[in-house]
Amino acid sequence: MNIKTNTAALVRKAKSNFYYAFLFLPKQKREAIYAAYAFSRHTDDLVDEAESPEKAAENLEGWRAELQACYCGAPTHPIAISLQNTLKDFSIPMSHFSHLIDGVEMDLTKRRYDSFDDLYDYCYRVASVIGLICIDIFGYKNIQTREYAVNLGLALQLTNIIRDVATDARKGRIYLPNEDLVRFGYTEAELLAESYNGAFVDLMTFQYKRAREYYINAWGLLPIEDRKTLFSAEIMGNIYYLLLQEAERARFNVFSKPIRIGNFRKFGIAATIWARSLLLR
Repeated sequence: MNIKTNTAALVRKAKSNFYYAFLFLPKQKREAIYAAYAFSRHTDDLVDEAESPEKAAENLEGWRAELQACYCGAPTHPIAISLQNTLKDFSIPMSHFSHLIDGVEMDLTKRRYDSFDDLYDYCYRVASVIGLICIDIFGYKNIQTREYAVNLGLALQLTNIIRDVATDARKGRIYLPNEDLVRFGYTEAELLAESYNGAFVDLMTFQYKRAREYYINAWGLLPIEDRKTLFSAEIMGNIYYLLLQEAERARFNVFSKPIRIGNFRKFGIAATIWARSLLLR
């Protein structure tokens, strides 16, 4: 089994927006990112594809053991083996992957969030830590870049929540804070019934503005000296920001039509930002 090909194929199969951000990376970094992404994707699948919450919890317990083996043992799963090979070349704290598993595990017990503060913790675990993993692979000089990664991860996850609000609700998961539903007079029952009305548009406009603020924060935090090595992060940010803008243009009508960006546009963004990075010193 060719593990490197396997993890790259997983990224392509997922048709991820991230895939286009990785295309122009040097081979060693690209393979490392594929390994980290495959670990993240598989962690999600262990919960989403499990036949019961009990089985999902069992899956995650076994996955934690595989993670431990990546750092001080002999993993047996192809994705974990690929990650261990990556760790020979890149220093990534095990705590990042542990936090990721913790975040995914939250979906087993927490399907509602009272406040944005509660949601922030979830978003940090499932998204910001992935940003921190990525910059450890991309490389950076300025410690401020860590805050850039955290804010960009939050922006991307909040964009996902806006895009997927309908599909998540169909799974019984609501990531919109209850305090926001109350503020705009839109009920959980209406969301589960996929009621598209003025209150929903107002609610989602508020979510849109919050996500946009995190993009702005991230862009302001990226140090000049790290822009060249972090072009992939910039590609991710720009693709997801375009996705956020598409949601706003559609007036957040996610119930009737999925919010998507064509592959040609994604590639165009990736190629443009990569070419621009070549001019940086």
